[in-house]
Amino acid sequence: MSKDAPIIAVDVMGGDFGPSVCVPGAVDAARAGHFKILLVGRENDISAELANLDISGVDVEICHATEVAEMDEKPSDILRRKKNASIQVACRLVKEGQADGVVSPGHSGATVACGMFIMGRIAGVERPALASVMPTEKTPMVLLDVGANVDCKPHHLLQFGLMANAFAKDMLELPNPRLGLLSIGEEEGKGNSLVKETYELLKLVQDINFVGNVEGRDIFTGDVDVIVCDGFVGNVALKLSEGLATSIARILKRELLGTTLAKLGAFLSKGAFKRFARFVDYAEYGGAPLLGLNGIAVIAHGRSNSKAVASATRMAATFVRKGTYESLVEAISLNEELTRYGKAIK
Repeated sequence: MSKDAPIIAVDVMGGDFGPSVCVPGAVDAARAGHFKILLVGRENDISAELANLDISGVDVEICHATEVAEMDEKPSDILRRKKNASIQVACRLVKEGQADGVVSPGHSGATVACGMFIMGRIAGVERPALASVMPTEKTPMVLLDVGANVDCKPHHLLQFGLMANAFAKDMLELPNPRLGLLSIGEEEGKGNSLVKETYELLKLVQDINFVGNVEGRDIFTGDVDVIVCDGFVGNVALKLSEGLATSIARILKRELLGTTLAKLGAFLSKGAFKRFARFVDYAEYGGAPLLGLNGIAVIAHGRSNSKAVASATRMAATFVRKGTYESLVEAISLNEELTRYGKAIK
């Protein structure tokens, strides 16, 4: 893994739009970030897209893969039966040391499965988890897990917190992230048994700034930098947030275009509305990194446009350059004894 010259494999066959958005997005990221990209997918499709782009000065290579992981296929079936699927090929490139990370806007379940069984996990990590960087009233925050693990135990959430804390330090450049545990009340003792037992474990960690329980209303205030939860709750929170942002935008548009006076107000506030739209745009953050793997895998939204793919690819390269993988390894290793203690809780 070269921090100075990252190599990122991009599964360009994934997502709703495939190479038509993945190729230009990856090329834009590589040009701006000065790193190499491996475009993984059907060579003819990739070549056709590259022919329409200016790739002068861009370090790009095509890695041919004949198969595609379809969205209606089970991850286990893709892993067993489609050895030449683009996501499998991309993960093998990382496993073999030919790439430092993989980006895919495709089948998230297949990416998680291939990441775990091909790239492997950091020693001591039982379950890799998806981290989502989300906007708040102040600065971005990290929500983890947002869908990789729906049934968790306290020591899993402990490890999620350790990894998210290390990620926030490096990627968000926060020296002492405030870490909260998502629950149904702020008071200690609130929540189900999973939350209560995880709370006790997080209190024992020496090198994190654990602020206790937080509620759903605290997610966007900016008063906490990392929020830990299981993947079921996290995915509901994430999808609810995405849907709410979309609905608010539609309601605002409807109301602002309803009368002549409202249209005048909208015209005068045009700049502010553009900034707001950019603020809540998922494409600004690109994707969710799967923390805990031997390498980096960033899972972008299935409906990603080229901007979102570019953001996800830049995130993967930045992850390598900042040495965040090493930070995750250290965080897990330093708390190995506490993880064993958590596993022993009945």
